[in-house]
Amino acid sequence: MKLVPLGDKVVLKQLVAEETTKSGIVLPGQAKEKPQQAEVIAVGPGGVVDGKEVTMQVKVGDKVIYSKYAGTEVKLEDEEFMVVKQNDIVAIVED
Repeated sequence: MKLVPLGDKVVLKQLVAEETTKSGIVLPGQAKEKPQQAEVIAVGPGGVVDGKEVTMQVKVGDKVIYSKYAGTEVKLEDEEFMVVKQNDIVAIVED
């Protein structure tokens, strides 16, 4: 099964959260926040959304940072994904 986003939507797969802080402190499970960094799995075609022309600026494989409370969580074949609007993505992480 495959998720195909429509319009200006983007499918993200969250990257695994770190178990320890940079200083080496191990965080218990309940202290960890939901990660806001993800990899782009699929990108919608863009086009006209709400009367405005939308050009997609992300591509499959990009690592991105998205707004904390953005999107819809989707579980498909035991994997969890986020479907967000492109404008909920705040940055592309470049290596």
